[in-house]
Amino acid sequence: MSVKTLISSCCFLSILMLPPAQIASPRQDQPQGQIGYKSAAGADEKKTLLLRDFQPVSMLHAPAHTVDRAKYYVIDVHNHVNDAMGIDDPMPPQRVVEIMNKTNVKTVVILTGMWGDRLQRVIDTMVKPYPGRFMVFTQIDWRKIDDANFSQEMVAQLDDAVARGARGLKQLKDLGLSVRDKSGKLIAIDDPRLDPVWEECGRLGIPVSIHSTDPEAFFHPPDSTNERYEELTEHPDWSFYGPQFPSKESILAARDLMFAKHPHTTFVALHMANWPENLDYVSHLLDTLPNVMVEFGAREAELGRQPRRAREFFIKYQNRIMFGTDNGMDEAMYRNHFRWLETADEYFDYWGYPGQGRWKIYGLDLPDPVLEKIYHKNAERIFGQFRKGARARQVE
Repeated sequence: MSVKTLISSCCFLSILMLPPAQIASPRQDQPQGQIGYKSAAGADEKKTLLLRDFQPVSMLHAPAHTVDRAKYYVIDVHNHVNDAMGIDDPMPPQRVVEIMNKTNVKTVVILTGMWGDRLQRVIDTMVKPYPGRFMVFTQIDWRKIDDANFSQEMVAQLDDAVARGARGLKQLKDLGLSVRDKSGKLIAIDDPRLDPVWEECGRLGIPVSIHSTDPEAFFHPPDSTNERYEELTEHPDWSFYGPQFPSKESILAARDLMFAKHPHTTFVALHMANWPENLDYVSHLLDTLPNVMVEFGAREAELGRQPRRAREFFIKYQNRIMFGTDNGMDEAMYRNHFRWLETADEYFDYWGYPGQGRWKIYGLDLPDPVLEKIYHKNAERIFGQFRKGARARQVE
């Protein structure tokens, strides 16, 4: 061993023999600029950056792929563009079609079409001028819930909507959460007054797209432990925590009982059955009820953060999943979804980040046959069930 090596070894051993405090913390007379190893004094008090201003730029060096057009043409089964309720800001129809053409989106389903004249306006402005590019769903008029013949009225309204051109029924999350009769009683999803409506959808061969509950975090206290704290602060009316609301589990249980009660009607449990945080539950639902489909509108963030489990789920249930966005109309939005489904890219922003939570997502790299089913084949199978010759029932 050389003299230089021996001296270096002795110095290293001397350092190891020092008390930990002397190693980690520089003395007051430590030369300026020397790197220390303990937290700075008062560090916690200096952490005053507002959460909304925290926008870290990832230092991860990872492949990034742009997918300008979907590999197979797409049917977006969950959208509200130019709908009857005004959920999204209006957009010139020509611009909507331009976005679709640029991204290989063949058809967009406008779910919230309402009924009567308002439904007709959507049909006249979006469906008829662009054959094959748009479909529209109708809805239930809850203002009539206390009518003695509510069930028959809603069946007649449904028949009229289908005669006008509607090709499905959409139910918002208010059913089970906020729709009440004049006595103040909350209307459950499996309320028997709705049975004739679900049955009529089955007879006509049109799907029921139903939104029940919301993300699991919305049913927990909106405090510092809630991973969607920012979202709930921005939208406090989205919080369903408290005794005034039924539990998420009880609402979904009523919905699933209703699904089972109407085996000849196809139900689309929107937002990945509204429990993508719990894919074991969704798997059980699909295993148990063959008349149920799912889509992933506005749930890219939840699914994209669990890529191995989600990929396994998508491959296993490739015949039961449809493509949906629920995010307005934008080329970049569609391309973000295509990147998520088609590539193996790692750690990138979901569409709308950080609106739903401060995490990143990972690509699923789905096989081509699975992609094609999710992009359009499953939707075409479901919409192909429509019985064109079915006539409206005679209402008593």
